[in-house]
This record gives sequence, structure tokens and C-alpha cells, in this order.
Amino acid sequence: MTRIAGLMAAALFLCLPISSVAAEMPTAAQTLFEAKSVAERNTALSSLEAAAPGDPASAYAAGAGEFFTALEILASGLHRHGFESPQSFMLPLMRLPVPDNPNPEPLTYEEFRAILVAFRDRLEKSAATLGSVPGDADIGMVVDLTHAGIDLNEDGNIAPDESFAAIMASLSRGSVDTGDAAPQLTFRFDRADGYWLQGYAEFLMAQADFWLAHDFRNAFDGSFHMLFPRAKLPLQDTLVPPDGGMSGSIFASEWRFADFISLVHLVNWPVVEPERRQAARRHLLEMIRLSREDWKAILAETDNDREWLPGPQQEGVNPLTGLEVGREQVTAWLATLTMAEDLLEGRVLLPHFRITGKGINMKRFFDEPKPFDLVLSITGPAIAPYLESGKILASEDFDQIQREFGGAGFLTFALWFN
Repeated sequence: MTRIAGLMAAALFLCLPISSVAAEMPTAAQTLFEAKSVAERNTALSSLEAAAPGDPASAYAAGAGEFFTALEILASGLHRHGFESPQSFMLPLMRLPVPDNPNPEPLTYEEFRAILVAFRDRLEKSAATLGSVPGDADIGMVVDLTHAGIDLNEDGNIAPDESFAAIMASLSRGSVDTGDAAPQLTFRFDRADGYWLQGYAEFLMAQADFWLAHDFRNAFDGSFHMLFPRAKLPLQDTLVPPDGGMSGSIFASEWRFADFISLVHLVNWPVVEPERRQAARRHLLEMIRLSREDWKAILAETDNDREWLPGPQQEGVNPLTGLEVGREQVTAWLATLTMAEDLLEGRVLLPHFRITGKGINMKRFFDEPKPFDLVLSITGPAIAPYLESGKILASEDFDQIQREFGGAGFLTFALWFN
């Protein structure tokens, strides 16, 4: 497994399954994360949500449960319509290891948007619940990633092959060892990790809101049969091979690669809900704020007990990522957050490879939305309305930050650090 693949798996599917360790651990929390059925899990989650206003531990567990049930909403919607994962790092949300559905339901553009809306709204609920946990709450929840998961195939059960450990193994092509002799994927989650999960909810909301801000019907009709080859999309009978030909990644399948090119060409999306594109920027800014809170809390920790995201004072290699965090990397990450915030606030401009003397004002890109054309954004014409004179981000600044992350690479740590 590449470190990036492992971190992507962890970033998408780490969702705080809990075993009792705190003295006042709510019984419903343990039930929630050890449930073997969706009905049992949902009953426990409802109990935690009811108790959340007066109990930080219940709020913490409920927010985590709401986060991974958001992932379940997305996975269930994809499964219902016969989703076939493209196994492409370029489409991270579409890497979910959804089981095969031999009898998928037809899918329309409106139904696909509805899946995204339900996913996004559940994430919003999770972020609000996690945000209600006081900053000084004493949280300590031990998590075994092999003991909880989500229902991927809509059968009402949460089977061992649907555990988060199994999902991560699938995402990393089976190289996460979940056997008896493997290192335990057990972590003790504390208050800092609540900021981490809340930040990921904001990040995923930003992605969903960006899609939903636009009318992408042409891309759906013209290319989404590569993801839903048996869901009666408009070009299924014309372009999907009779034998399916669906296994493997986009780049290992000639017809799916052709459809991926079609998708890129068809990303010319009119704006239909401008407030969602504006909201996407706010979600990203909130993610940055939460990452700072996360690291403030991490650096204040004095223990070293099965840390999911350790600080430099908490020595030891993380059993999932195989990485250790140093002070230089934390300093570089905090500088990265400042750089990203400056870009989103328009204080610094994003350079374009073929334009000198001006840069892209990313605040205006989100707040003054125009049709989004991917190809023309890359080549230049579509970003012309957002060009301004001012301070432009220098490649040397980012290169200096990247060097602090060493051989593991900036992206690997970024997926882990959030």
C-alpha cells in the first residue's frame, strides 16, 4: 500500500468506533459502535442525540455517529444504483468499496443530486453536534477500527467485511493487515480528535456544495455510465460494453478512460445555486480554523496513549500510517493553513502558469460565481474574470513548506493532518 492510499482510506473512513474506557462512558455509545445491525445502531444514536445537550461524551459520540452515517447515506445511494468504483485517486469520494448490486435501480440526475444533498446535510448535522462539545471537555474514547463500520449493501446489517478496518484494507488494495497477528488498529480519541473529525465534515461539505452549486446534468448524462453502467443512464446502451467490462481502475479500462475524458470535457457547469458555492469557501475556512484548534489541543497534551494524530512530544510511529510527527512538520502545516486562508480571503492571489503580473482572487471565485469550465480554467479563459494585481503566491514559498515533510511527502501528511 502506498502511504497516500492508506491516508486516503483513513481520511474518508476513520469514524470513532468506541469501546468503553472513560469512567462515565455512555452505554449507548458502546452500543452504537459495536452494533451488528443498522436498527440497533440507529436506536443507540437517537439516545445519544437526546442526551447530547447535557453530556459532552454523548455529544462527541453522537457527532461521530452522524459523520459515519453520512458516509453510509452516500454508500447506500451508490449501491442502490449499481455503482462501480473507478478506483481513481482523482475521484476520492468515488473510491468507496461499494459491493456489487446485481439488480440496480435506474438513476436520474435528480436522484443523484438528492443523494449528495442527503450526504451533505448529514455532515452538517455532525459538524454542529461535534461543535457543541466544550473545548475543555475531558474526552478519552478507545477505538478499535475492526469493531464498527457502516452498512455498504443496504441489507440492514454491519458485517465484519463492512468494518472500517476492512474498508481501509479494500481502499489500499488489501495491504492493511487485519489478521490476528497484525498490529491492533486501536486508538484513544480525545478532544483534539473531535476538531479533526469536525474539520473533515467541513471539507466534505465544501466538496458537496461545490457540485450542488452547479447544473452538471450534461456531465451526468454524457459520462456517468462509467460509474453506474447498469442504471439506465442515457448512453448505457450505446457506450457500455455488453459484458460490462467494469473491473479495474479508470486507467485500466479503455472504455472507462474514454468516459473520463468525456467527463473532463463536460465540466462546463452553469451556476444554479450560487449560495452553495459561497458556502463552499466558508466550509474551507472553518476547516482551517478547526485544524488550528486541533493542533493547539494536540500540542497541549501531556499523555501519549494510542494517539491517532500525535504531537511532536508524543513519540512513536503511528500503527496505521507508519509515520512519526516532528515539530518541523507541525510548524510547516500551520504555515500551510495560513497560506490557504490568505488565498481563500483574497489577501494572496493564486498564480496561473501562463499569466504574469496577475493572479486569481479565490475569494471572488467562490463569492462571485460564474459557470465553471474545468478545461478553460486550466487553459486560462475561464479564470480571466478573477485576475487581479497584487501579492501572488510564490512557488518557492510552497516548495519550502513541502521540504519540511521529507520523503513521506506533503500530500501524505495533509490527508492525515487535515
